[in-house]
Amino acid sequence: MAMGGGGGGGHVRGRRRARKRPLSEINVTPLVDVMLVLLIIFMISAPLLTTGVEVELPKTEASAVDTTSEPVTVAIQQNGEIFVGENQVRWDDLVATVAREGGADAREKPIFIRADGRAPYQAVARVMARLSSEGFAKLNLITDTSASPEG
Repeated sequence: MAMGGGGGGGHVRGRRRARKRPLSEINVTPLVDVMLVLLIIFMISAPLLTTGVEVELPKTEASAVDTTSEPVTVAIQQNGEIFVGENQVRWDDLVATVAREGGADAREKPIFIRADGRAPYQAVARVMARLSSEGFAKLNLITDTSASPEG
């Protein structure tokens, strides 16, 4: 059998190699990755910037408190000293200072009580009882939930 000269493996002239054009779109994946990392860093570091008085919080397994308004923070140090925000207050001025820090609707705002784990129980109980008897209903004890309690 003789092979015909009609179609064999010659060079096809009509076909061109596809050219690579420069990519005209911006890849946003690295930008999103960096923004998510920054968001996580700021979410973790923001609560650390709001603490004023250094106290060692007791360890518990309680869940976090959800708040929608800015709370008033009352801190009790190991020696029983009381702070509202970052200012030390006397026992007699406690209610007036908390009311002033809370503003017009102070009795409706949450009050965060950050007591040192080594503070006397009596000091913490007295502060909570005093605020409760004056009409502050949203009292929250702040504890460290990062580790399990020792014991």
